[in-house]
Amino acid sequence: MARFGDGLAVGPDLVAAADSAVAQARLPLDGPPDLVFVFVCAQAPDAVERAARRAMEVAGTPNVIGCGAPGVIGGNHGVEDSSAVSAWAARLPEARIEPFRLETLKFPGEEPDGAQRLAVVGMPQTRDDDVVAVLLADPYTFPVDAFVERSGEVLPGLPLVGGLATGQGGRGTARLFADGEIVDTGAVGVLLGGSVMTATLVSQGARPVGPPMAVTRAEDNVLYELAGTPALTKLEEVVSELPEKERSMIEGGLLIGIAMDEYAEQHERGDFLVRGVIGADPDAGALATGDVIDIGRTVRFQVRDAGAADEDLTLMLGDLGLAPVEGALLFSCTGRGRAMFPNSDHDVRLLRSMLGTSGIGGFFAAGEIGPVSGHNHVHGFSASILAFGPEAGTS
Repeated sequence: MARFGDGLAVGPDLVAAADSAVAQARLPLDGPPDLVFVFVCAQAPDAVERAARRAMEVAGTPNVIGCGAPGVIGGNHGVEDSSAVSAWAARLPEARIEPFRLETLKFPGEEPDGAQRLAVVGMPQTRDDDVVAVLLADPYTFPVDAFVERSGEVLPGLPLVGGLATGQGGRGTARLFADGEIVDTGAVGVLLGGSVMTATLVSQGARPVGPPMAVTRAEDNVLYELAGTPALTKLEEVVSELPEKERSMIEGGLLIGIAMDEYAEQHERGDFLVRGVIGADPDAGALATGDVIDIGRTVRFQVRDAGAADEDLTLMLGDLGLAPVEGALLFSCTGRGRAMFPNSDHDVRLLRSMLGTSGIGGFFAAGEIGPVSGHNHVHGFSASILAFGPEAGTS
């Protein structure tokens, strides 16, 4: 018998699909589950709610966490844009499991930079034996970027893994559920502590091109100079020296990597926090990026394609440092799946092959949460993974 299981059911009757997916996930376990994740792909929010309620009824534990999503992962498959339910169940008898719901409170007045004063409430009290937290957030109603980027200040040393949950109708259609409650705003999740062995990884699926460069002039998220040269001019120089194949990759979407360790002698793939290049100003010779990059930081342009994403995930799984892996949660970007690979199954099948395990579930997210170089970040086009090792006292 196993400690982790997963299930997938596809079809228009999502209540029946929830029944089936949860039953599949529970089947291999050696007892009732201690934690269940459920993800629902449906066009209508009320259909997500009905499936979620049924899943919570039959899960066999009050610790049921999940959300609606544009695609779900389970049963060795990914399913996108079709009615489906995936479930993941775990036996974690020695772990401390604390589901939570986060809400944002607004206060009168503004911060010095003019931003609205906000406070996030609902996170469980931290303890010395905290191991990891899984976070599912509605990006329209929860300040997920700010919360995750600043999590090290209030949750020191605690890895956050998860994804951004969006309904198929956009704003207002997300549904999140935790601890028996279904909500349409904020964030939900679970804090795991005590005797539980985990490892995290984020495969950003990009590879660097061109040389490392220092940011020599920037303001907010706009790069004006790289290595003392106008940023747009520097990009043109880099592109002109690339092989034709890599030039075509850049035409499909340019990325930039921010070196996480400024003191490293070399900065290669996996050493960067990857962000998009979202615009250019030919008159100013500037590039706009998806994040604020400070003067003095080392950056390197990046390209992304299916081959690079496959190779990156393969290499990172090989270096996971947790053996054996008994189960895993997978949060894969909506820009991966069949938008990048021949089908929706690539990431989950690669995990099963590399890790030698089943018990893998998750969903396709509108942004992925995970730590890189010890700091939590929100990513795009990535696969964020939480892997579980053997129970304490076993090998």
